[in-house]
Amino acid sequence: MQKNQLKISEIFFSIQGESTLSGFPTVFIRLTGCPLRCSWCDTEYAFSGGQWMDIDAIIEQTKSHGTPYVCVTGGEPLSQKRCINLLNKLIDNGFTVSLETSGAISIANVNDKVITVMDLKAPGSNEDQKNIYENINFLDSKDQIKFVIKDRTDYHWCLEIIKRYNLIDKCEVLLSPVADVLNPTDLAQWILDDKLLVRMQVQLHKILWDDAQGK
Repeated sequence: MQKNQLKISEIFFSIQGESTLSGFPTVFIRLTGCPLRCSWCDTEYAFSGGQWMDIDAIIEQTKSHGTPYVCVTGGEPLSQKRCINLLNKLIDNGFTVSLETSGAISIANVNDKVITVMDLKAPGSNEDQKNIYENINFLDSKDQIKFVIKDRTDYHWCLEIIKRYNLIDKCEVLLSPVADVLNPTDLAQWILDDKLLVRMQVQLHKILWDDAQGK
């Protein structure tokens, strides 16, 4: 391992299935490793394995797909400190970069041109105690906070957090149902009943390909 390398689980080209960039052809760079073990995780294969790659090689492979949209994800990509170097280099190469992060690691050093899509883990994940709420201070209007909702308890917790931190005025707020656990129609109705000004989303890639990776 050298200082310009990252351990990569996979790099693939697909349709973005989540966030406000949903639907765009996107290169996904999935880094190996995650300190969390969410009860509903659908990318457990990224916890280990993968291969070391030079950041320059990652950039060249990303360029080969011919799209400006890049999503750096995991696992938890920020669990590898050199992820920051990758984000900076992608920005320097003119990509529109989104970062999918758990909210359990500081985002203070993330390039402010990166679109940060940060989870806040609800109780149903069994990892809500790992949330670093100070991270909210580093978000702005281009960024997004995502809640993955398992049940009504998670939803009510989400309402409390949105209110406590005034999130709707801070950035885009995304609510997603846990796939195959919470009926998306139920979540949609709760949002309507409460007139909650959030963006509901389902995982488009699972609708298209019926898998977690969207390949």
